[in-house]
Amino acid sequence: MIIYVVTEEGEIPLEVDLMETVLVVKQKLQLLLRVPVARQTLSIYDIELVDGFEMEFYGINKNTRINLTIMPSNNKFQIVVKLLTRDQIDLEVEAMDTVISLMDKIHNNIGVPIRQLTLFYLGTELENHWRLSDYGIGLHSEILAILKPVPHSRMIPQPRRLSLVVQTSSSLNSASIPLEMNECDTVSNVRELLLEKNYLPRNDYFFIHKQRIMKDNQSLRSHGVKNGDSIQVFQGTVSKGE
Repeated sequence: MIIYVVTEEGEIPLEVDLMETVLVVKQKLQLLLRVPVARQTLSIYDIELVDGFEMEFYGINKNTRINLTIMPSNNKFQIVVKLLTRDQIDLEVEAMDTVISLMDKIHNNIGVPIRQLTLFYLGTELENHWRLSDYGIGLHSEILAILKPVPHSRMIPQPRRLSLVVQTSSSLNSASIPLEMNECDTVSNVRELLLEKNYLPRNDYFFIHKQRIMKDNQSLRSHGVKNGDSIQVFQGTVSKGE
């Protein structure tokens, strides 16, 4: 279908499709008028057309007239960023800057992490990857910057160290062996450490804590072992019924 692009010099007929995006239309105009896409602003009924939306979204049909504004090659301008602390900063930006690049400029100016920033213009929250021109932001526009609280990272408790005494039975030479373990270590870890240090022979034996037989695959914490506790070692095996 044919639409008409209205410029300062007159109207230009342009063939477009309903499902084409605004960006595609701008690319056609770039080929036709030799004007870079970055300098084009299309609007209808004083509403700026956003690059990512299709013609159909704006109700554009045959013979619709769309206004084309060509921005000067040097399109830098000043905006005002206001904070809830009532402070404000003046920043130089370009219409084609993205919101995330504006956040980066704010970060460089006042040191606030980008992830804490939420920006609003005329009550609308700005999306990170949209351009300032998508929101009609121009000279002296006022942007409201709100700082989001930083979520406190959940602290993962570190396992506590336990100072233990392993007491062997008379059949194992009746020794008292001091050990340093973590509360999350298993009884098997205790067994392996004792074997590694040659405190015990490689025979069958079992551990008892406070008159309860300890299971190899369970942690010291699950057995209720506290700092300073004693663990007894007896030679032999434990049947499943015990």
